[in-house]
Amino acid sequence: MSQSTPGQEPGPAWSADHRTPPPTTPSGSGGGWATGGMMFAGVLMLVSGILGILNGIAGIAKDDVYGRIGDYTYSFNLTAWGWIHLVIGILVALTGVGLLKGADWARGAGIGLAALYIVEYFMFLPYAPVWSLISIGIGVFVIWSLATAPLRSGSR
Repeated sequence: MSQSTPGQEPGPAWSADHRTPPPTTPSGSGGGWATGGMMFAGVLMLVSGILGILNGIAGIAKDDVYGRIGDYTYSFNLTAWGWIHLVIGILVALTGVGLLKGADWARGAGIGLAALYIVEYFMFLPYAPVWSLISIGIGVFVIWSLATAPLRSGSR
C-alpha cells in the first residue's frame, strides 16, 4: 500500500500528500505569543517603573502620604520607602526600555529586578495592600514571560 512517484522513495500514501505545512516563523525566533509576552513584559516594566518613581517622589515629598495598617515586621518610615521606590522604579523603567529595544542585557536584568520588585511590594503590603498584590502579580508575569521566551538567534 505504498505510493511512489518518479524520483521519490516509496512510502505511505499519506506521507507525501497530507503533510502539515512547516511553521512560518523562522527557526529560533519563537512564536508571536512569546514575542508578544516579552514585549508586554517590557511595557509593564516601563509603566511599573514610572509608577514606582511617582510613588517614590510622593513618599519623599510628604511623609504621611500612606497610612499604615497595624504593625508590621518590615517597617521603614515613608521617606525611606520613597527612596526605595524611586531607585527601584528608575532601574525597572530603564530595564523596560531595554526590553522594548531588544537589548540582550535587559532579559536577565528584568528577571532579577522583577524578583526584587516582588520582594519590595511584599514588604510594602501594609501601606498599599491592593496595589502591592497587583504589583506582585505583575512581577510574577514579567518573570514568567522573560524566563520562557525563546532566545534570539545570536544571543547568549
